[in-house]
Amino acid sequence: MLHKWEGIVLKSIPYGESNKIVTLFTEEAGKVTAMARGAKKPASRLAAMTQPFLLGSFLVYAGGRGMGQLQQGELIDSMRDLRGDLEKTAYASFIVELVDRLTEPMEERTRGVYHLLKAALHAIDEGFDPEVITLFVEWQMLPVAGIYPVVHQCAHCGATEGEFAFSFQQIGLLCHRCYDVDPYITRLSPTQVRLIRTCMTVPIDQLGNISLKKPTVRFLQKVVRTIYDEQTGIRLKSRRFIDQLERDTLLQQLMHPNEQTKPSP
Repeated sequence: MLHKWEGIVLKSIPYGESNKIVTLFTEEAGKVTAMARGAKKPASRLAAMTQPFLLGSFLVYAGGRGMGQLQQGELIDSMRDLRGDLEKTAYASFIVELVDRLTEPMEERTRGVYHLLKAALHAIDEGFDPEVITLFVEWQMLPVAGIYPVVHQCAHCGATEGEFAFSFQQIGLLCHRCYDVDPYITRLSPTQVRLIRTCMTVPIDQLGNISLKKPTVRFLQKVVRTIYDEQTGIRLKSRRFIDQLERDTLLQQLMHPNEQTKPSP
């Protein structure tokens, strides 16, 4: 059966001398894998349409849960700025890899992920802080992984008022009356509690140009990534690349501390 689906290219893998296996995340059918015959040839009409992060309208011949055949595609957004910037590309790669690892082809329950993915890539492409956008994606993808953190009340007693800490044992907040439930809690300030709730619930396309301090981002990253590490065991290759990129940036800053303050010619 021939389908016309709006979708985003998650990845594209060479296959044989001239083909590619393309993984799309579509609005209508969730994740779809399709063979793009001849897409490795520069002159192929599919060559440009199988680039990662590209948003397009695709004609796919598919039946059941097996691999489909990508017939043609029409460009909607190339995400040009995202693809031309190393930092943006690194965080976009993290997002698409996370989506790919947490979903299965043609899963009904993951169709809502498409709007999260599309909003995140658009935000990065438009110049919003890619690290902050990625942080929101990490939190909002937890339910897709089958993890539902309790963030609006105490996970033990249900209290909504008081001081709170995060418990990785309970996968959620514990109020000060229940701290003894978990000896390894992470204490939270009221601001940190609000930010965790914001990360979990606020759609990315409603964020505006949100700005968070680096220590705040690092703290929220540590919490959500500890959840992933303990509950899923997933390790992303793109995460290691981002870590290396950040180390290289820090090294450059240490070697050239006054570079950012030099006047422009």
